[in-house]
Amino acid sequence: MMDPLNVVICGGGRTGHLSAVLFKQLPGIRVSLLTNNREVIERHTHAGISALLPEGGTLSARLDVVSGDPDAALADADVVIITVPAQARPALLHAIAGSLPTHKPVYVGAIPGFCGFDWLAEKALAARPNAVIWGMKDVPHTAYALQPGVSVRMGGAKSTLYVGTHQRESGPARQVLLAHLQRLYAAPVELLAHYLEITLTPGNPIMHPSVVYGLIGPYAQWHDKPFAEPLCWWTDCPELGAYFLERCDEESQLLCKVVEQRLGVDMSSVQPLRQEIVEAYQEQIRDPRTMLSVLRSNQAYDSILAPMVKTADGYVIDKENRAFHEDVAFGLALLVEMGRRLELKLPYIEEIFNWNVAYMGGLRSSALDYFPQTWPA
Repeated sequence: MMDPLNVVICGGGRTGHLSAVLFKQLPGIRVSLLTNNREVIERHTHAGISALLPEGGTLSARLDVVSGDPDAALADADVVIITVPAQARPALLHAIAGSLPTHKPVYVGAIPGFCGFDWLAEKALAARPNAVIWGMKDVPHTAYALQPGVSVRMGGAKSTLYVGTHQRESGPARQVLLAHLQRLYAAPVELLAHYLEITLTPGNPIMHPSVVYGLIGPYAQWHDKPFAEPLCWWTDCPELGAYFLERCDEESQLLCKVVEQRLGVDMSSVQPLRQEIVEAYQEQIRDPRTMLSVLRSNQAYDSILAPMVKTADGYVIDKENRAFHEDVAFGLALLVEMGRRLELKLPYIEEIFNWNVAYMGGLRSSALDYFPQTWPA
């Protein structure tokens, strides 16, 4: 018999709901959900949560704790998984820091682990040296159609999961983390050598802003025009969006090469975006030839709606969505600043960043609030 494992999920969104249900199917796993959603907390007193599977069928679970109180949710936690958007992480880490166990290692990670989570957690958890900081390169599954406290629909699964730890973590701590995650996930889990392999993996920080720029930016056919109906992020991606995405990806790869040269970090695991997506989703992609065909033919991306709000004239992209306040302010901002400090020109990334910041009405907060002033020293 394996020892019980206490897992705390922080965040009541799609990834949090799906992870909670999947973990509860496993023997010896105790699952707590920390959320401020009163609807989810109140519903937990008399009902469970369901995950609707891609092939049909349902998995259901009653969680051990669902609470908005960090002390109640984090009591005796072994693994803490933060699934809230990057812009919500600073406040969340501040809220939970004092509730983390102090008598044993507690493995505090983010899924996904982008936007410099290792630097943020190091600063926020300075008084908790027993916290082992980690992050996962991407979500294990896509998830959508969330009904909070009721159900979530599972989308495509990643074939392999990649995890990084803060550079301060010891070899034994990394191996214990790996064992915990291998117990929680069906897919193979591999440890990366350096956390920058997560921070610089191309993903949402270039994907969403590039597609928005291609949809409604100054060169787009829908510039200053509302849409007649809602559209999907990827299956409706325009050619112009795919073009800007590829240009940003090329610059991201260049940034990786310069980081590799300046810091002596092996960044060979960071593949071009199209290759990353094809390797992650494999047979779920019907046409892997181009960036546009990958986005439009990935079954895991089907039916994922773009963030839109209805106006009197039609639909417009929602400026309050996490595609801006997470991917631009906490993702793209970091790449721009890294390029600046390395004296590397990133013209497409900078252009798309500046336009998105203007569209969203400026930055309220960003990853630069915790990005170490001494980097890359």
